[in-house]
Amino acid sequence: MSHVVVIGGGIAGLAAARFLLRGGARVTVLEGSPEVGGKLRVSEIAGVPVDEGAEAMLARRPEGLDLVRDLGRSEELVYPGTTSAAILSRGELRPLPAGHVMGVPGDLRALAASGILSPAGLARAPLDLMLPRSPLGADVSVADYVGARVGAEVVDRIVEPLLGGVYAGRTEELSFDATLGGLADAARAHRSLIAAARAVRDAAPKDAGPVFTTLPGGLGSLPRILADLVEAEGGTVRTGAVVRELAPTADGGWRLTIGPTRAPEALTADGVVVAVPAAPAARLLADVAPMAARELARFEYASMAIVTLGYASTAFPQLPSGSGYLVPAVEGRTVKAVTFSTVKWPHLRERDPNLVVVRCSIGRHGEEHTLQRPDEDLKAAAMTELAVTCGVGELPIDSRVTRWGGALPQYTVGHADRVARIRSAVAEVPGLAVAGAAYDGLGIPACVATARAAAGRVLEHLNSRGESRHGSDGQAQGTRPQPDDPVHDVVGVPGEDSGGSGRRHGRR
Repeated sequence: MSHVVVIGGGIAGLAAARFLLRGGARVTVLEGSPEVGGKLRVSEIAGVPVDEGAEAMLARRPEGLDLVRDLGRSEELVYPGTTSAAILSRGELRPLPAGHVMGVPGDLRALAASGILSPAGLARAPLDLMLPRSPLGADVSVADYVGARVGAEVVDRIVEPLLGGVYAGRTEELSFDATLGGLADAARAHRSLIAAARAVRDAAPKDAGPVFTTLPGGLGSLPRILADLVEAEGGTVRTGAVVRELAPTADGGWRLTIGPTRAPEALTADGVVVAVPAAPAARLLADVAPMAARELARFEYASMAIVTLGYASTAFPQLPSGSGYLVPAVEGRTVKAVTFSTVKWPHLRERDPNLVVVRCSIGRHGEEHTLQRPDEDLKAAAMTELAVTCGVGELPIDSRVTRWGGALPQYTVGHADRVARIRSAVAEVPGLAVAGAAYDGLGIPACVATARAAAGRVLEHLNSRGESRHGSDGQAQGTRPQPDDPVHDVVGVPGEDSGGSGRRHGRR
């Protein structure tokens, strides 16, 4: 039986392992951190499980739902009680205008009624309807294209906070094609960007159902469920297993070096899926696929922190009615987004009706200095935000600060071409594939899609060359060291774990 190693135990790596097992391969997953999960992790706030990272997945793309269904958990999925959100603009919370597409207005009356823009900004937006077509040839930034069409204020006060909630990035750097692909396609067919937004809005299914979904134990419970199933079906999932080197062997297979230099461990495989962030992927591929490694090394990542606060319901003069609000960078606030978790997710409120859980997001690309402050300072900034905006006058009964260093890949101008060059270079190396959030989207469905494609590529190679010529067990060679004792919001993977010899992932 052919042996495939998946490097990385985030959702992409674990999903790839599942697809490989289904394809008849024997699979080992190697995760450098102490736990599987990558962007997904959950822990308790005042006795209620609340996600520390990504807290929802899109329900309108099939890949994530198909994975949950495959795990036998589709009946457990829960949905938001509300997705109505606001923008903090010019000192007040204002509703997102109806008919927008990621902040680009499709309904000018709704835009005016929202009060988000100043009179000057509101007067500028309709000029898009009269301006000549802006050719879309080579990729451009979101700020350049959208700003030229509907004005800089639409970008700064609506588009930027919405994209910031996904990428923690800057609109002057983010790719229009890579981050707003559907709208970019429509813009090529319409002279006006507002008309393009209307076309995208009108083409959307009217009865598509909820936009987001999660599991009752938090989205962070999904990797554990998936890892347990991979092991139950004969796969191996190891944590604390940092892969330092990846090299081809003379007979067309692979040799991986795991663990510290003082006590290295070797593992052989017939195929490899690299499902780690761009920087470690670049290091692993430097000698194997140098062109891909050079492109991966160019990726930048944003860091951020999530401050989660648990309050007694009496702390709020009036309980929030919406799911949260976004804060444009031009407002100059430390907190960039606030989610009222127990409002957005009724199943959390049912666990404790007297508890209000709030998640505050801090950090944008290029603002790493903000995150150098101590946890207590970040917590104080979040509490101040809620006191000023929501009138909260009590201290939280529980709190948590979760830092995600190098969290979110930045889909900057030229991203699609970079990814195409990476995949082209990797395709020249038999038995190798890449997967993860750096390529086609940050959400779970996009990551699962890359995992399926990567597994399919490796299985196709294995089927073409027949059974493994590495022997039947594929176990590690050499001395094996002892295990050591004892990282609508999207956040990123933790930093690499530097320790470890490969503690096996235990089932819980």
